[in-house]
Amino acid sequence: MSGLRKAKKYDWKDSNLALFGSDLEKNVKKESAEGEAAWENAGTEVGIQIWRIVKFKVTHWPKEDYGKFYNGDSYIVLHTYHKDPESDELSYDVHFWIGKESTQDEYGTAAYKTVELDNFLDGKPVQNREVQGNESELFKNYFPNFSVMRGGANTGFARVQPQDYKPRLIVIEIVGRSKVRQTEKKLKRANLKNDGVFIIDLGLTIYQWNGIEATRREVFKARSVVENIRSERHGKPTVFVLDDQTVEEFNPKLAEIIKDENPKKQKEPRPPVEKALFRLSDASGRLEFTKIASGDDVSQSQLNTKDVFILETEGRCFAWCGAKASIDERRKSMEYAHKYLMKSENPLAGITCVKEGEEPDAFFKAFD
Repeated sequence: MSGLRKAKKYDWKDSNLALFGSDLEKNVKKESAEGEAAWENAGTEVGIQIWRIVKFKVTHWPKEDYGKFYNGDSYIVLHTYHKDPESDELSYDVHFWIGKESTQDEYGTAAYKTVELDNFLDGKPVQNREVQGNESELFKNYFPNFSVMRGGANTGFARVQPQDYKPRLIVIEIVGRSKVRQTEKKLKRANLKNDGVFIIDLGLTIYQWNGIEATRREVFKARSVVENIRSERHGKPTVFVLDDQTVEEFNPKLAEIIKDENPKKQKEPRPPVEKALFRLSDASGRLEFTKIASGDDVSQSQLNTKDVFILETEGRCFAWCGAKASIDERRKSMEYAHKYLMKSENPLAGITCVKEGEEPDAFFKAFD
């Protein structure tokens, strides 16, 4: 198969997926009835471990590909570390990452398996949902090189021959002193900027285009990315470097490949998401999800140690678990936060589950 994309794009807003208590859960449980082999050695040493979801199964992601994600897939990422450098006790952050074209089965399995991994590690991890394009800084900073490319497990990506590649555009971004982020965008002129560095991958030919206002560091890092692509590919592509050109001076040969799409009517910008606080409680004998406050009425004083609270903000949603919350409330916190966001105007926000007494600074700042 030569295409790099799945036949059907996934539309988040059309989803009515229930992550648990569904046929999906039955399929996942069936696959792991004898225990999940992938969790062997999970969280035993400091560092990063990554798994990809393939047909309800958790598969190990090669270490040489850590930091590289495909938008047609879903992944689980475990960060193991010492919170106290003087202690041998291990702490964990576990993230499930959802590509924008990942299927419901894939990201649903990733979510369910994240809870399973949390249980495997005795409930110690902080759970996070990461969505492509809205990743937390914590997540992105795990990787010296962070890149998102088109393709996935069901696309036959690894078997594509260089001459069959669909042209793609990779945007290079430098973060901090040395971290490199690569993001694949649509191959059109509107995505080329004079102050950036871009890689145009045609399979057997690769162009590195350095905008006239690009920095030396960006140019240098892009060269490393190009060399990595070239070294991994059979046929050893020919590389051309286009220096100090403006968009107007763009190489005529590439201009034939890169064509702007017909301009579409600009959508009205979405208004900022209003801060909101919800309570998840089973005090009545059944789980109830209730809105407590919104906007300026949201306050930390409304948190109650006996329940779970969902705090929605523009960029990230927090599921706060009170120390005396019931087991069912705590276990359902991620699921209810996810279900709520999927029906809201803020479906791509990330989610972080936090425990009372172990809240990150970002949680308290979210109330400001």
